[in-house]
Amino acid sequence: VTGFLAEHPGGKNVVLKLAGKDATKQFEMFHNVRSVLQKYGKRLCIGVIGSKPSAGPSTVGSKGATFGELTPYGDPNWYQGWNSTYYNDSHRQMRAAMRKFVDEEIIPYTHEWDEAKTLPEGLHAKCGSWLPGVCGGKWATEYAGREILGGVKPEDFDYFHELIIVDELARTGSCGVLWGIIAGIQIGLPPVLHFGPPEMRKRVAPAVLRGQKVICLAITEPWAGSDVRNLKTTAKKTPCGKYYIVNGVKKWITNGVFADYFTTAVRTGGAGNKGISMLLIEKTMPGVTCKQMNCMGVWASGTTYITFEDVRVPVSNLIGKENEGFKSIMTNFNHERWGTVVQANRFARVCIEDSINYAHKRKTFGKRLIDHPVIRNKLAHMIRKVEATHAWLEQVTYQLTVLPYEEASRLLGGPIALLKAQATQTMEFCAREAAQIFGGLAYTRGGQGEKIERLYREVRALAIPAGSEEIMLDLGVRQAMKKFAQL
Repeated sequence: VTGFLAEHPGGKNVVLKLAGKDATKQFEMFHNVRSVLQKYGKRLCIGVIGSKPSAGPSTVGSKGATFGELTPYGDPNWYQGWNSTYYNDSHRQMRAAMRKFVDEEIIPYTHEWDEAKTLPEGLHAKCGSWLPGVCGGKWATEYAGREILGGVKPEDFDYFHELIIVDELARTGSCGVLWGIIAGIQIGLPPVLHFGPPEMRKRVAPAVLRGQKVICLAITEPWAGSDVRNLKTTAKKTPCGKYYIVNGVKKWITNGVFADYFTTAVRTGGAGNKGISMLLIEKTMPGVTCKQMNCMGVWASGTTYITFEDVRVPVSNLIGKENEGFKSIMTNFNHERWGTVVQANRFARVCIEDSINYAHKRKTFGKRLIDHPVIRNKLAHMIRKVEATHAWLEQVTYQLTVLPYEEASRLLGGPIALLKAQATQTMEFCAREAAQIFGGLAYTRGGQGEKIERLYREVRALAIPAGSEEIMLDLGVRQAMKKFAQL
């Protein structure tokens, strides 16, 4: 402690004043105790006073049993004793295993990784027992094997397991760290799995699913975001017909700076969506240049500007059929947008959980924040938005689970688009209200308001990619009117 005096953010006098005394209350007032203990507790603990604490409610549990820290609305209702027809023992196994993994392997280091704007080498491989579960639908046993975190059986795996995986990861309160781990595989690998030739799937999928290689989706360009049909990166066949020569740029590509493969949208034909194809481009191919971008948020996700200059790509790297890449892009968007909903709503829930916990210890004008009606009013509006969004999310997830892939792609495009706008606007609302509750702490990187400050910056990263809120709202209504016109 003596060596720490000069480094203490509050100055040495604060420490000296409490030296030799029980400083529990003072420490809790100015620190995020749970976060500190997660990171340093095992290393610094030299003993336990009194009886050893119980394991708490965070066990696998049974139907109707509680799970987690039990902060009101800090977890979905089925964590807090509510019955649900969506979840079974297999889901509860995954929930318990993912919570343990995230609490021990990710949350203690989230702020450190985010500030460094990078993830440690080997982290993806460490996630290999659950990473294949974020690709949509069933577990890819052929390429990922049968061993799943928590002892879940591959034949039992469904979209609700993926929801749990992503939801638990989002408890980090860092879109950058979450995207750095799963964004590339979640949106970059499904086109390969669904439309890639057998040789490509066999060569690429196993290493990516085990976390030994990283893949990303490269669609967006400086002049083509939600307007995918306007992309300009070209792929022209050589006279021998064995290669495509790719030229162009991609911008805001998540995971690009550390990816090994790029699932890339290119123009092989005329204007519009009928001239678009998908190619698997490899970073080792000459002419590929990646530069990490400086963005408002999602720092650890490796947001990248990619340049393709006369890159020779074998024709065998074509994903699907030539000039039919728009189909794979559109079907992939449903899964990407659904994943955004899961993330955004848990991030909003993190704002609720941290705000409730903080409001119970922070005092103003002689009473706790939670005792002020205006604070309870803010929390009430945050809660009702998050719970409504989560109920809709579970409904859509059930449809994804029971419907055939093609039918789900056809029927759920509009509802998922609307749900994405609902989730990101809910996250924005909750981030703002949480920042008001935390005050100056939410304006400071690190410390008690760490998650709130970061999430407030990262809202736009969920509201814009995979279709901006404006595009999503319009798409949702247009899809509904198209069906109505057919009646």
